[in-house]
Amino acid sequence: MKRVQLLILLVRKGAIGRKIKITLRELAGELGTSPQSVLRLIEEMEEEGLVEREVVGRKTCVEVSPEGLAFLENLCDAISEALYNGVILGEVISGIGEGAYYVKQYSHLIKEYLGFDPYPGTLNVRVLFPKTVFDALCGVRPVILPGFTKEGRTFGDVKAYRVRIDGMEGAIVIPSRTVHPPKIAEIVAPVYLRKELGLKDGSRVRVEVVRE
Repeated sequence: MKRVQLLILLVRKGAIGRKIKITLRELAGELGTSPQSVLRLIEEMEEEGLVEREVVGRKTCVEVSPEGLAFLENLCDAISEALYNGVILGEVISGIGEGAYYVKQYSHLIKEYLGFDPYPGTLNVRVLFPKTVFDALCGVRPVILPGFTKEGRTFGDVKAYRVRIDGMEGAIVIPSRTVHPPKIAEIVAPVYLRKELGLKDGSRVRVEVVRE
């Protein structure tokens, strides 16, 4: 663990593509360990090819090697794969009342493309994990509900991602024009999810993204 922390600390200090001057005492203070332990870690990582070290007089300069950077990238990929696996943990919140209107406008498309008649409203879930809705949807291909014009008003494309909540089907819907990753997941379903699942504001829910 200390080894990973030290590598990350060196990267943050700019030890990529160049050697930087380090102070064992300073690194030890940031890692909550002793200078002797830091020196031992650096020596071990140098032997493993994770860092390159140069000692000139009393000065010690260290650079994270390409192997060290690859180690961190592989670790990052492994963590991302473990965490961002299509599961959203959130809490139910009240919307602003527009969900029913838009579900009504897109109901024919939801029926055609998702295969169910939607309840006239959405379940709004504030995402607690991961950071945004898009983090959970990474790598999942959406179902596109095409835009249309109705009574002189234009309704844009909507991206729909199939999900399950306690075994019940539904879909997260996101307007294609959305620029910023949303923290609120709006979910349409063929039933009134609040009633069927006994949910109220503040209820914790687990939303599983269906990967087709």
